[in-house]
Amino acid sequence: MAQAERQFAEARRQMVLTQLRPNKVIDEQVIDAMAALPREQFVPKTYRGVAYMDEDVAVAPGRYLMEPMVLARLLQEAEIQPSEVALVVGAATGYEVAVLAKLTSTVIGLEADAALSQLAAATLQGLGIDNVALVEGALKDGLAKQGPFNIILLAGAVPEISPALLDQLAEGGRLIGVLRASDAPIGQAVIVKRNGNLFPQRVLFDSGTPGLPGFDRAAGFVF
Repeated sequence: MAQAERQFAEARRQMVLTQLRPNKVIDEQVIDAMAALPREQFVPKTYRGVAYMDEDVAVAPGRYLMEPMVLARLLQEAEIQPSEVALVVGAATGYEVAVLAKLTSTVIGLEADAALSQLAAATLQGLGIDNVALVEGALKDGLAKQGPFNIILLAGAVPEISPALLDQLAEGGRLIGVLRASDAPIGQAVIVKRNGNLFPQRVLFDSGTPGLPGFDRAAGFVF
C-alpha cells in the first residue's frame, strides 16, 4: 500500500473514531460503509487532504459532500434495509450514492449538473459499484417514473420539502435531509415517514449543511 493510501486509510479510521462514534452513530452497517469507502476519490485532487474533515467539503461551486457525522446520523435514523431502493437528490460527485449502495439493493442518484453526474459515474465505475444509476434532471422534481422509493436522501439542505418528493415515497418510506432557510445560520435535520397520505416529520438535530440548488422558495407578493 502506497504512503498516500495508508494516510487516507488512517484518516477514515479517525473519522469513525472521532466523528461518528462520539456523535451517537452506533449502526455498524453505516459505520462499515463509511469506513470502507475512499471519500478522497469523490473530491477534487486539491481538496483530498481535507476529505475527512468534520465539515462539508466543497466539490464544485456551491456543491458539497455532506459532513460525515450528519450523513451517518441521517442514514442511521432511516433504519435502512438491504432490500430497499433509494434515491439521492443531489448526487454531486457520488459519495452519498456510494454509501447508500453499500446499504441497499439499488440506488438512483439524481443530479442537475451534467458534468458532476459524469464525474460521479466515472468514480463509481472505477470503484466497481454497480448497483447504482445516475440520472440528470431537476432536483426538486425527483424521479416519479423511477419511484416509489423506500429511502430518499436530500444530499444538501433545502428550505422546504417539495410535494413531488413526498409523493415518491413508498408506503413506510423515509425521507431524510436538512431543512434550512437560505438566510438561516443553522438548519434542522429531519426524517419524514410516509403513512398513507400522511407524512409525519420528526426533528433530529441541528445542522449547518449547505443548501442544494433549485429549491428556493417562490417569492411571495409584498403589499
